[in-house]
Amino acid sequence: MPVTRQGFVISGAAAFATIGMITPARAAQFELKYGHDLPAEHPINVRSVEAFARIKKATNGQVEIKSFPTSQLGSDPAMISQLRSGAVESLAMPGAFLNAIAPLASIENLAYAYPSRDVVFRAMDGDLGKVIRDDIQAKGGMVVLDKIWENGFRNITTSTKPIKTVADLAGLKIRVSPGKIRVDTFQSLGAAPTPIPLSELYTALQTHVIDAQENPLLLIDQQKFYEVQKYVSMSEHIWSGYWTLFNSDVWKKLGKTNQDIISREMGAAALAARNDNVNLNKSVRDKLTRRGMLFNDVDKNSFKAKLVAANYYQRWKAEFGPTAWAALEKYANKLA
Repeated sequence: MPVTRQGFVISGAAAFATIGMITPARAAQFELKYGHDLPAEHPINVRSVEAFARIKKATNGQVEIKSFPTSQLGSDPAMISQLRSGAVESLAMPGAFLNAIAPLASIENLAYAYPSRDVVFRAMDGDLGKVIRDDIQAKGGMVVLDKIWENGFRNITTSTKPIKTVADLAGLKIRVSPGKIRVDTFQSLGAAPTPIPLSELYTALQTHVIDAQENPLLLIDQQKFYEVQKYVSMSEHIWSGYWTLFNSDVWKKLGKTNQDIISREMGAAALAARNDNVNLNKSVRDKLTRRGMLFNDVDKNSFKAKLVAANYYQRWKAEFGPTAWAALEKYANKLA
């Protein structure tokens, strides 16, 4: 059927009328970036992304947060600098990486301080966590949300030999994540620690810049370290977590209603991720064994004795001060 000029004008007008009726999607009032160094499939990232969807819905689209995993926004020091300047609005960051700003933040990494993960969370959700958060907020210009994410107890992997006693660490070239307490822990144990960002670790192991590293089992699997490491020594020497941080000026601009929603949803996400870790860790050891890794137990008492002999605990007690140490001792193992 031929289209007349009149028909074209009518249909065109109808089309433009339809276009005029389309309401464009309203942009979020707050568009925030959330950076960290973990893989996208890690429970911390997975549960964060779920929380961001709930936050967007609960704020009627006012707050939109986008995750940038795997150090997409830069190294950990760079992300911390960006957070403090406001270039990045939010981070998930280990306490030990905040040591230069707020030294108390690294107390979570004190070697063999916590007998179990249940004790860790009683401490971090209790008095010790409050002392840490207050120190970060007072010194860093950052807001810290209440619930800490779990990364987990860290174990040693090597390419050359299993670590059975502390004597096996003597001179070992081992990667540690940046942070004063982690370097000092392995120096005190007699190893030769080298700080390397997580994003560069696989290559460093592959090229034998270092022969060993230490991480929770879940990250050992997710980062495919089984391709470049042979032995897993179950040292469980340090527990590590990630705090959720916001730039303080950005946090103030959000307003109390949005702040309460974010705090609620991120707290629920952190608890869900802790539960994920329990379930995932039940299977990850078997998975790594099937991939060819060899597991062995560690004489932890030899590690602890070496730390005591190196005056490790006295040194860090002086570093953290009496208030933080008293809060730690409410929950911790007996420390020399």
